[in-house]
Amino acid sequence: MSKKKSKKEDIKMDDVNTTEVVDNPAEEGKKASENNEKEPVEVTDEDKIAALEKQLADQKDKNLRLFADFENLRRRTAKEKIEMFSTANKELMSALLPVLDDFGRAMKNLKELDAKKEVLEGVELIHSKFEKTLEGKGLKAMEDTTGKEFDVDVMEAITRIPAPSPEMGGKVIDEIERGYKLGDKILRYSKVVVGEKAE
Repeated sequence: MSKKKSKKEDIKMDDVNTTEVVDNPAEEGKKASENNEKEPVEVTDEDKIAALEKQLADQKDKNLRLFADFENLRRRTAKEKIEMFSTANKELMSALLPVLDDFGRAMKNLKELDAKKEVLEGVELIHSKFEKTLEGKGLKAMEDTTGKEFDVDVMEAITRIPAPSPEMGGKVIDEIERGYKLGDKILRYSKVVVGEKAE
């Protein structure tokens, strides 16, 4: 009987242990998670290198983007500065063009009147200096249009007269005022007299 008793006690002890396991599953989960936390995750040198390479690539990408943004800003600022400069000069140049025209007429009249050589040289010197100063600020004289085909893009027809010869029909017979550009933009169109084609 003692053997039967000890077997019963063993069975009861096993039942109790089993019952404890079934009754407390939360504790088992805690024990399992504690075991996982206690075991450190090993980070290899290769993982560290890969992480650093990724970080470096991200930084390079950011730097490239910043550099591109800076270059775009620099170009845009330079373009705006040039436009502002040309616009600021536009009013002044427009006001000085009649003075330049008067200088040209004075030179022509002095030559026709056979003025003294010294006077003519002095006026020529002032005229050329004035022209060069304006050229230095971006003013460019357009080509002489006399004898060329009339072009609406760069010329303004003041009047039309019968062409002196059939070849001059539709061409510029005389240029009244020379045209000027400020940079790439036309400041003043050439004012011309155009020959009418004979019908």
